[in-house]
Amino acid sequence: MASLLPTTFVYAEKADDLAKLIAFARGLGEKVNVLFIGDDESTRECVSLGADCVYCFAPQEGVIAEDYAASFAEIIKEAGANALVLLASSKRAKAIAARLGVTLKAGVVSDALSLTVENNTVIATHQVYGGLAHAKAEIRSPYAIATVGSALDVEVITDAPNASVVQGAFIAPAHTLKVLARKPKQGSSVDLGKAHCVVGVGRGFGKADDIALASALAKALQGEVGCSRPIAEGEGWMEHDRYIGVSGVTLGADVYVAVGISGQIQHMVGVDRAKIIVGINKDKNAPIFNMVDYGIVGDLYKVLPALTAKLGG
Repeated sequence: MASLLPTTFVYAEKADDLAKLIAFARGLGEKVNVLFIGDDESTRECVSLGADCVYCFAPQEGVIAEDYAASFAEIIKEAGANALVLLASSKRAKAIAARLGVTLKAGVVSDALSLTVENNTVIATHQVYGGLAHAKAEIRSPYAIATVGSALDVEVITDAPNASVVQGAFIAPAHTLKVLARKPKQGSSVDLGKAHCVVGVGRGFGKADDIALASALAKALQGEVGCSRPIAEGEGWMEHDRYIGVSGVTLGADVYVAVGISGQIQHMVGVDRAKIIVGINKDKNAPIFNMVDYGIVGDLYKVLPALTAKLGG
């Protein structure tokens, strides 16, 4: 029987990501508390998102986000057992989830597709065998931890009363990572998981300059451009943030247009939440056509300009 846990905690690095996490957590816990690292201005953005309480921690020079895991664990313990911790699916949040799992002796599920609570037990659905199948796991430990992607199918909470704010006490971990230097990240800061429309670039493109055709179509659709793994990691034509697939981004788009992409399962698991999938490929036997809602067999160098022109791009 579906039920609610007494308390659910959520963590994300940005207020934008917190909004959906909080809305999602409302369906799982009676109370929703936020764990947040940020300055006063960033904290103020969090208080009106629908949570009950925001535990805020001021950033410290030379202290990375993972080092706050011990502080988070103490707050979670104070709330009592039978609590769920939801974290965004970023690399940093996953590192925190791992540390919390060790500290709290809790079961951890990464990239959960769905979560329910039955008889006070968290049931998580997640991918197995590289995305070939989905499995359900019961998290039977006193605390449950899960990371979820930004493609959550929930409406953010509006007109919510302000949450109470509690200044968290920093507890230094037994072993810290020493920051020797910081370098700005190269490439874009796009979040494809939040895009409503995405045009995917595959090996059907002959050279990097040709990606401009996909960009023009994406602009006409008011969307973003993503790619398959070979384009990001093999050719290096696009940033890793735009790689869609089992070890990349999972989309929640209304429309996904796969161009020159064969349709291997490792890529398609990243788009299975898209509402409509369109495939464009010159090979009529490409596997992609078994998984799309609409398919176009044709040369992308002719099809893309025609589609873009038709859309007024």
